Amino acid sequence: MSIEPTPPVEAPDTAPAAVSIAREGPIAWLIFDHAARRNAMTVDMWRAVPERCDELAADPDVRVVILRGAGDQAFVAGADISQFQTQRTGSGGSYAEATDNAYAAIEHLPKPTLAMLHGFCIGGGLAIALSADIRYGEPSTRMALPPAKLGIGYATDGIEKLVELVGPSVAKELVYTGDLHDADTCLRWGLLNHVVPKGQLEDFVRSQAMTMASRAPLTQLAAKQAVAGDPEATKTIARCMASNDYAEGVAAFMEKRQPTFRGN
Repeated sequence: MSIEPTPPVEAPDTAPAAVSIAREGPIAWLIFDHAARRNAMTVDMWRAVPERCDELAADPDVRVVILRGAGDQAFVAGADISQFQTQRTGSGGSYAEATDNAYAAIEHLPKPTLAMLHGFCIGGGLAIALSADIRYGEPSTRMALPPAKLGIGYATDGIEKLVELVGPSVAKELVYTGDLHDADTCLRWGLLNHVVPKGQLEDFVRSQAMTMASRAPLTQLAAKQAVAGDPEATKTIARCMASNDYAEGVAAFMEKRQPTFRGN
């Protein structure tokens, strides 16, 4: 159901805005940190996302990436509207390029990506979440696409991605109204994979990530490519069948032990 809109941000914007990485064994956290504005994305944050994703893609020790917002109020409460008059004027070409590059970098990370959605996930924040493979929420999760409240034309690629996930009718309702929706509605519509009880989200997502990190990376990559319609999936499937991980998986099954996959 739709709910009351988010109240305006009143905190002074004094803290630096950043996109950072925190590593935890085989998982890495990609953190959107602009707490003074509920992690609203500045143009510099958008531009930092591809750099961080390249770093994560190149790190062989990272098996799974979790996206999260800093603090406990929001995942990402959209783009930083205070920058729109200077950064998003006219056609907004350079700004649109920065956002598109950020979404693409997340979408094409060759590793499982999980979005941990506590609190507000709005506009550009929802687009970031849609770029991840899987989305998990809790009762505090609130989602909206508010471009119709700002007069912004929503990108075609973003609309297509939304329609693939929730269908054309729900996509139109989200965009036409711009309303904020609660976690149960988002789960029913398919925007969320799971809603877990309050206070359990981080532990749940970490557990899911650790489970995925223990599985065969090439199998996961092949599935990710196949779902995306990437023609490279056929080559990756062939790599799976010729890999040391395939031999290890079969041996572990026959020996009744847990396999140790290395991604080759």
